[in-house]
Amino acid sequence: MSRVASPDRVRYPWYVRLVFRMHRRKYGAVLEPARLWGRTPRVFLAMSAMYGALERGSSPLPPALRSLVQVRVSQVNGCAFCTDINSASGMKRGTSMEKLAALAAFRDSPLFSEPEKAALELAEAMTDSNRRADEATIARLRAHYDDGAIIELAALVAFQNMSSKFNAALGVPAQGFCSIPGRPPPVPDPSRAR
Repeated sequence: MSRVASPDRVRYPWYVRLVFRMHRRKYGAVLEPARLWGRTPRVFLAMSAMYGALERGSSPLPPALRSLVQVRVSQVNGCAFCTDINSASGMKRGTSMEKLAALAAFRDSPLFSEPEKAALELAEAMTDSNRRADEATIARLRAHYDDGAIIELAALVAFQNMSSKFNAALGVPAQGFCSIPGRPPPVPDPSRAR
């Protein structure tokens, strides 16, 4: 359970309940971050719209790459929920568990292509408060991506930082979507199945 409760007695607006219904269909349960964000409905709508824009089918970034970037940002920020759900998404998009397990050491792994490594370097540079994305980071990206893709990649990293830092701060646990390498599987909370 999260550090801030999202009790069943909270009365969410109809449009938030609609999202909950979609979660139940897709995931079998309402996602805990949605229950928390839903307590600030206008912010929840804005955040959901941003996520939808980044996850659209016409994105210049391949779906598997988007998942790898989201998992890496989540790992750096210590967000168990985001690492869990984004790893599961990555596997649905064709990423192997072996690749997900090697993600923290992507620079030295032959499993990652040069375009993936460049994108993951930007993700780490934007996430680690002791680093910055510099000209060399952008130059490595330009060898593989056009400016539109680089801008969208930076937006994806920024969004995932917001999401994973929110969840990590509130102690949102993994919901058991993916077996995270090196960690025992989470114990589902049966009260959240509704």
